[in-house]
Formats: sequence, structure tokens, C-alpha cells
Amino acid sequence: MEIMSPQNTRVKEWAGLQEKKHRDKAHKYIVEGVHLVQEALLAEADVEILAYDLDKGMPAELKDHLQAVQGMEVVGVSAAVIAKCSSTNTPQPVFAIVRKEQHGAEAILSVQDSFVVVLDGVQDPGNVGTIIRSADAAGADGVILGQGCADLYNPKTIRSTMGSMFHLPIIEGDLGEILPQARERGALLVSTSLQGEESCYSHDFRGSQWLLIGSEGKGISPQIAQLVDKSIIIPMAGRAESLNAAMAATILLFEGMRQRG
Repeated sequence: MEIMSPQNTRVKEWAGLQEKKHRDKAHKYIVEGVHLVQEALLAEADVEILAYDLDKGMPAELKDHLQAVQGMEVVGVSAAVIAKCSSTNTPQPVFAIVRKEQHGAEAILSVQDSFVVVLDGVQDPGNVGTIIRSADAAGADGVILGQGCADLYNPKTIRSTMGSMFHLPIIEGDLGEILPQARERGALLVSTSLQGEESCYSHDFRGSQWLLIGSEGKGISPQIAQLVDKSIIIPMAGRAESLNAAMAATILLFEGMRQRG
């Protein structure tokens, strides 16, 4: 199938997925670029449509994966259609429309000795995406996005994950409900604080550990802070006041990975 006009009704629907209200209504999102589309296909994400630039042809990296996805529609489109559906100034030659997959909190809660990152009000899409990527790299069991976080399906968040969003469970939920359940199952809820009781390098990361990362400006909300079991500090030798959320999370994740072996 081919679609050449950016005024096509389906194209308008696809382009609308750049906005959260349309993603929420359709329960779908858009993934742009060869690498991210390839990651979605490799992870057997629920890809509904794969659209590619007819003038440039189907990217070679994707050809081997086309037969593996059941029920996926492949559509050749014009450069104008690609541009209308893109969130960047230099559009990629391929994009995919993916149906959202709902992971319940049990997907993470049921893991023995779980190593989890919990985000509370992290609003920057780049930070959220980078933390998901670091969690994937460090072998974490999942990421939980509390209220006030950047939308997982924001194009900037998706790009920042570099495909890691397809590699581990990511749950959007109410931390006030999920964290007490984690604690009941033996998880230690750990946050960072400039008044932390212990250095992150002497803290024992073994066993079930849930790392709480707060917003860039305000840190963890007062309600969530009441649930924290232990605050640790990332020691700094220089004069910087603090680290951004993604950097702090990455340091904790990799120290946890080192200790957990």
C-alpha cells in the first residue's frame, strides 16, 4: 500500500500521536528511525503499521524482520508524509505505529530480590529516557513512573531510551499504592539526599532494592518521602551542588550492578 498525500485521513491520525491526548485516546504511539523501529520489531512489540519513505526504499536493517511480525501493515509513503508525522527537523526515513502494552505492577513486584528504579515527578523526557536506558544497561528488573513524570511515549522520551523501553517492564502507576506493596514483599526503599545517612558506595545494594529518584527541582515528594526506608548520599569532591536525576540514577544503578555481581 502507498500513501502520498500528507492530507490523508490516516496520516493525520498518525501525526496526531505526537500529542499525549491523542496517544492516550488511541492507546498507540509513534516510533521514529531505523534503530528504534528495529528494536521494536526485535522485541516483538505490538507494531500495527510500519511506514517507510518510498523514494529511499525499505531500510536494509528492517527487511529481515518484516515476516516475523504477524498482522503488521507495511505502507510506503512520500517524504511529505514522513515530515508531517515526524517530531524532528530532520525526519527519519521510517516510522512505526505501536499499540501500547499495559504492564501491571505485578510484573515487577513478583520478581525475587528485585532491583528497580522508581521515578517520582521526573518531568524532563530526556532524563526519564536516559534513566530507562541506564536501568536496562545495569540489569534492573524494571522502572516505575509515578505521577508527574514525563510521558513514557513522548517522542523525546522514546528517543532517549535508545530502544531500552522495549527491553524491560516499565510501569506507569500510583506510587502510594505500589511502594507499600513492594515493602511488604521485602523491598528496601532507598532514596538519595544531601543529608543521606550513608555513602552510596558503602550502602549494601544486595537483596531487593528499589531506588527512588525525585524531580530535578524538588526531589521526592513529601508523601513518597514518608515511605523511604533509607537515604543515601552520592559523595562529590568538587563544588557542584547536585547531579541531575539521570546522572544520580545511573551512578546508583551501576554501583548496585557492581555489588550484585
